[in-house]
Amino acid sequence: MFIESIRRISALTAAVALLTGCAMLSFEPARLGLRLPPAALGASISLHQQLTVERSGRADGLEVALEVDPRQLNLIGLAFGQRVLTLHYDGRMLTSWRHSLLPDELRAEDVLEDVQLTLWPADAIRQALPAGWRLEENGLRRTLFAGEMAVTAIEYSGEPRWSGMIELQNLRYHYRLVIQSVSNGP
Repeated sequence: MFIESIRRISALTAAVALLTGCAMLSFEPARLGLRLPPAALGASISLHQQLTVERSGRADGLEVALEVDPRQLNLIGLAFGQRVLTLHYDGRMLTSWRHSLLPDELRAEDVLEDVQLTLWPADAIRQALPAGWRLEENGLRRTLFAGEMAVTAIEYSGEPRWSGMIELQNLRYHYRLVIQSVSNGP
């Protein structure tokens, strides 16, 4: 009888956990999955960027070389002078390499999405958004919404958007990304 009671409690606990998980999923919008063609940027840029990612009270820095032209986007990430991340995106295929010591949460798709959300023109982003998503832009501030929930807020220090400082606040995944950019040329 005691063993049977434990089995019932275990089954009930599993059912509650499953229902709770499903309920949480129903309120969690799907990933955005933004993949705009490099040409949609409307410019060719070559930037050196200093990134600071803050999450759960921890701040990590990364140096980035970013080049975008109408055919491709290339990004190289360095930590302490060592390459830790590379991305190549030609508008169709995203290829990447990452150092094994980088956390699993750092996904190439998310890096590409953050780059495009911060740098690409709002109209190009709006045209690519799935149903239920919207992007609002007011001066030097952008807010991305999934339904009525704000998921990302971006603040710019000036124009063009890739010059100066950018602050991206991901409200959904609870991190803050500060990007300080310096142009390497055209």
